Amino acid sequence: MDDPSEIAALRRRLDELERKLAFVMEALRLRYTDVPAALDGEVVELVKRNQIIEAVKLYREQTGLGLKEAKDAVDEIARRLRQGL
Repeated sequence: MDDPSEIAALRRRLDELERKLAFVMEALRLRYTDVPAALDGEVVELVKRNQIIEAVKLYREQTGLGLKEAKDAVDEIARRLRQGL
């Protein structure tokens, strides 16, 4: 796959897929954050114990996100837990 035309075609396809994914995520009002799996477990345990403030603090510390983004993420985790997802 050293052919420059193949690489360019793959880049165009990847760009198209990224645009489509961004469109779908926006339509569904979803946000992607690159969160380590270990963090998910720690945050989930705090949410299960109804320690929301601690969960938000940990989420912010581990991800570098702002307060609103971390709170929204923790709220989404809590929502999914309530729904059994």
